[in-house]
Amino acid sequence: MKIRYAAIAVLTLASCASIAAHADETLYRQFGEKEGLTRIVDDMYDNVLADPRTAPYFEDAPVKRIKPLLVEQFCVALDGPCTYTGRSMKRAHEGHAIDRAAFNALVEDLQLAMDKNGVPFHAQNKLLAKLAPLYRDVQDRP
Repeated sequence: MKIRYAAIAVLTLASCASIAAHADETLYRQFGEKEGLTRIVDDMYDNVLADPRTAPYFEDAPVKRIKPLLVEQFCVALDGPCTYTGRSMKRAHEGHAIDRAAFNALVEDLQLAMDKNGVPFHAQNKLLAKLAPLYRDVQDRP
């Protein structure tokens, strides 16, 4: 009898792990995988560069180098099959005088890009929840 319960417990745990892995994979797929993330980042940068609240922060930025790193970062946040190869957020944003208003404006520009690419609202919220703590690393502290 104990073996039967142990087997049921193992199968239940395996099933839960499989469901969790599938849920994470599903979130990555909801963003269109790497190709979709690339489109979202391209559209986000179009928005950011056209937005007077954010454009000044990107005047001298190496956008062509930043875009693929941002795709990697989003992919990792969505539990996709990627590795982030860029610098830490703190180091990458040092001395750029980023405040809460600029950070929020960039988030709005990202949301517009996700909307344009058909990312479901609940999936957007999951990504934004994972990215929100990054504000601590990018904000300009006196």
